[in-house]
Amino acid sequence: MKFFTPLALLTLCGVMAAPVMAAEDAPGLSGCAAKKQGIVNQIELAKSHGNADQQAGLETALREVTEHCTDASLKKERENKVLEAKHEVSKRQADLDKAMSKGDAEKINKRKDKLAESRKELQDALDELDK
Repeated sequence: MKFFTPLALLTLCGVMAAPVMAAEDAPGLSGCAAKKQGIVNQIELAKSHGNADQQAGLETALREVTEHCTDASLKKERENKVLEAKHEVSKRQADLDKAMSKGDAEKINKRKDKLAESRKELQDALDELDK
């Protein structure tokens, strides 16, 4: 029985990782082409799981991207997201500074957590900008 448990876990991890790896964008694609490919991958995943509602929504999204997406507009949208994230980080930093000046340990910890979350969102936006 001890042998079976690690084997079962390894098999389960392999099965769970396959859809995640399939959902990754194709290497070398960028901009709208990468966005389209990501949606196509999600459609295939929804089909394989028999999720017709999700599939229909993704097909609508694919049509919208095909009709309206341009690399310039996508880049502008991503740049705006980075600017918003930078603004949020600045706001959270000011909140933390204010809490630190008051010396309330509970508020300081909350503000630190919020700031870390905002910095993560900023990093995600910056990473997305490069795609």
